[in-house]
Amino acid sequence: MEGLIGKKVGMTQVFVDGKRLCVTVLEVGPCPVVQVKTLEKDGYVAAQLGFGEQKKQRLTKAVAGHQEKTGGLTDKKVRVLKEFALDEGETVKAGDVLTVSNFEGVKYVDVTGTTKGKGFAGVLKRYLFAGGNLTHGGHSKRRTGGLAARDLPGWIEKGKKMPGHMGDVTRTAVNLEVVQIRPEDNAILIKGSVPGARNGTVIIRKSLLNAALAFKAKKGAK
Repeated sequence: MEGLIGKKVGMTQVFVDGKRLCVTVLEVGPCPVVQVKTLEKDGYVAAQLGFGEQKKQRLTKAVAGHQEKTGGLTDKKVRVLKEFALDEGETVKAGDVLTVSNFEGVKYVDVTGTTKGKGFAGVLKRYLFAGGNLTHGGHSKRRTGGLAARDLPGWIEKGKKMPGHMGDVTRTAVNLEVVQIRPEDNAILIKGSVPGARNGTVIIRKSLLNAALAFKAKKGAK
């Protein structure tokens, strides 16, 4: 399986070969297979996985009915649904449960999460602008500075860095090193930090960068 759904538990430190490493603990799965996409019916091959329990009355009728019809999840409903591509030669069926063991032997992963929301912020905090002179009489201490030309085009260009809402966006940290996998705790330890706050939902995938490099090396060896 290309990846799994999990949540960010928090950060801690572990000792590996006498070295102290700062790691992020991710709870990965268990992820039941809700639906299997086939080439004949859907035009592509993938598996729709679920994560996190949710009460039926808190789901829309469409989502609850979808889970009952395709995956047979009549007793327990899942809160998050996500599709993943299958590995070459892999076969799964609705009702199967995937765990962190899916990442056994994987050295690097990509983690996608929603960053912490910071609310409204100015350009100094949002984009690390230098600001104006902090001297007596200065009028642009924390302002943006010039925004547009006086002549043509005469308007502010699209994408200009200005004050606004900061954070609460989807970000992916790529090529993160896997320090440990703990099947008994359904946890994976990632070196460094990952986007998002504690208990936030994250998507963990096998690193695309390392897969591309391995494919390139294999192709060059032929």
